[in-house]
Amino acid sequence: MKKKIAILATNGFEEVELTSPKEALEKEGWSTEIVSPNSGSIKAWASTDWGKLYPVDKTIDEAHFSDYNALLLPGGVINPDQLRTNEKALEFVKAFFEAGKPVAAICHGPQTLISAEVVAGRKMTSYPSIKQDLINAGAEWHDKEVVVDKGLVTSRTPDDLPAFNKKMVEEIKEGMHEPAL
Repeated sequence: MKKKIAILATNGFEEVELTSPKEALEKEGWSTEIVSPNSGSIKAWASTDWGKLYPVDKTIDEAHFSDYNALLLPGGVINPDQLRTNEKALEFVKAFFEAGKPVAAICHGPQTLISAEVVAGRKMTSYPSIKQDLINAGAEWHDKEVVVDKGLVTSRTPDDLPAFNKKMVEEIKEGMHEPAL
């Protein structure tokens, strides 16, 4: 079945945390769209310096969660810090949880989930520096390469991408889950 996945990102996303999952999704024959508060293009962070520009397919104002089967949130330090203060981005994220659609977040990506108020009671992992933030928001944090909880897939770092991509694809194939909100 043809699926379409939204990749919510803005300037400063960790490049490999967008490109590797995007490639895994497209390998399944699914389409992906980069959704961003910015129009035009967004700039990646490539480990220690700025990376390439990536074209934005739809702005957050143009995108609607009902057009997508799942949501991917790449990390990077700058990216989620910008998204978590954008009300439209938070509403977009929350809609996936309300509908029970799969969501995958890696590294610092779960910071956006904290601000969307969707982590309470969830088993999760993340980059270690935001462990306490997730715990304070009510998540049950685990130091594992990938954690899955009712359609929510989380991982710690780019080193975990093989496991993250595999579980993300599995959850999207599984489809809808019990609405989380």
